[in-house]
Amino acid sequence: MQRLLVSIRGPKEALAAIKGGAHIADVEYPASALGTPYPLNIMTVRNRLNRAGYKKIPVSTNIGEVPGVRASSCQAALGVATAGADIIKCGMAELCFKPAVYLGDQMVRSMKKFFPKKKVIPAVFVDEDMRRAFDPFSEGVDLIKEIKADGILIDTFNKAVGKCLLDYCTTKELKSFVSKCHKAGKEAWIAGSITKEELPDLWTTGVDVICVRGAACEKTGKGRFGEVKAKIVAELVATMP
Repeated sequence: MQRLLVSIRGPKEALAAIKGGAHIADVEYPASALGTPYPLNIMTVRNRLNRAGYKKIPVSTNIGEVPGVRASSCQAALGVATAGADIIKCGMAELCFKPAVYLGDQMVRSMKKFFPKKKVIPAVFVDEDMRRAFDPFSEGVDLIKEIKADGILIDTFNKAVGKCLLDYCTTKELKSFVSKCHKAGKEAWIAGSITKEELPDLWTTGVDVICVRGAACEKTGKGRFGEVKAKIVAELVATMP
């Protein structure tokens, strides 16, 4: 089943997103591509959803775009999992293939040892300067096969330049990427300033999860720092086939 992920800042937005029909509540601080939240905020979101009757709704989060040293990254992943995240996104920005494999293998092994049912999703980026080190389309599937991750997220790194995912790639490239992921038994996720108008075409790629933030916020000029509204989320969900 295809799913819509909505990034939220706290429990109020989490409830709005889920009431609007979102399938995953993603706790983040929206100052950057994968803005890291406090563990207590993750725990508060998980507890609030549980009390509201949404125990089966997955909570995702991340440990940042640019990884730290391997041991610290493993500790961070375990920390957010302990706080209540079911899905952990791990940024691989600025890493070439072999260092990404080395780091990713350590994180996945650590996570599965302590939390075998929780998912690890490496995040890789399509911006031109990021692709000099790592090309998501030619190396992404090989990465997640090597490290035994559950899937992979393609995102945009720099949210301040006004470019979205489709400024860097085509739906044809995304369809091929999704097909390769599925043949490997892995999930394909996409993000990158995706708009409501782009969603219908993006769903046709067969992608498993589409991640949004700004598209789910009220239109107040605040962009990613606007407030997520259930009515807007419902409009995004209505684009699904």
